[in-house]
Amino acid sequence: MPAPTVAQGLSKSADILHYQGPDREKRLVEQAKKEGVVSYYTSLAPTESQPLAEAFEKKYGVKVELWRSQSERIVQRVVSEAKAGRHAVDVIATNGPEMEALAREQVLTTYFTPHAADLPAASIPRHRLWMPDRLQFFVVGYNTNLVKREDLPKSIRGFADPKWKGKLGIEAGDAEWMATLIKKWGEPEGTAFFRKLSEMRPEVRKGHPLLAQLIAAGEIPVCLTAYSANVETLKRKGAPIDYAPIDAVARAQGLGIAKTAPHPAAALLFADFVLSAEDGQRLYESMGRPPVNRKVKS
Repeated sequence: MPAPTVAQGLSKSADILHYQGPDREKRLVEQAKKEGVVSYYTSLAPTESQPLAEAFEKKYGVKVELWRSQSERIVQRVVSEAKAGRHAVDVIATNGPEMEALAREQVLTTYFTPHAADLPAASIPRHRLWMPDRLQFFVVGYNTNLVKREDLPKSIRGFADPKWKGKLGIEAGDAEWMATLIKKWGEPEGTAFFRKLSEMRPEVRKGHPLLAQLIAAGEIPVCLTAYSANVETLKRKGAPIDYAPIDAVARAQGLGIAKTAPHPAAALLFADFVLSAEDGQRLYESMGRPPVNRKVKS
């Protein structure tokens, strides 16, 4: 009966996840190097997740086995593997709502990281089953050849004006953006706005990177739910695209450690690396991804 032995081994080695002694870093690095590998599931684009993994490997000599997919597929895979008793993943990093879903499925574990002290308290869930590793800002993205910044309304509500009909786009799955604005404005006013917006027949597309590309190409002059990071990436490459923080909504992206992580020390070392102002957070900033650590200016 190998399963109880595996579970006991995982529980014993997972003690490192909460250790706070003065030799924590030394012990963590030594144990992570013995494990030699960390399995990392993420929805972060390959252009960012691969450099992050390579930087970690270069610093610690611990190999990163990276699997990248959309956030909903990550949730499905992690939950399916947990139910099957397959202990494959160490670290999961994706959208905050999907991390919360994994927390409720009881497949994540709490962990101590000294970098939590540098994160905004409001961005850390009370159960501490995952930590925010970056912020995702919903902003108004626009094509600079087609729209002048000064012509943009001061509030999202201004886009209900008929003059914007045929010029707008939104992402199909941004329910949290909609819910946040309704909560901010109050249900009657918020619901009334979204009814008016639906009458404007905005282009509805799946995928924020695709929307940013369509804005830059001029196919969608204005997107109400663009990710600032996607816009920033294309802007840095010289594309005619920019964004305005009109009624901007910030959503935490999260990083969690699997409750049955086969390499807990390597998982925690990777989490420390990503949340560190000197390492992952500075790398995020250099790639146009808003870091969550308050020590990194963005």
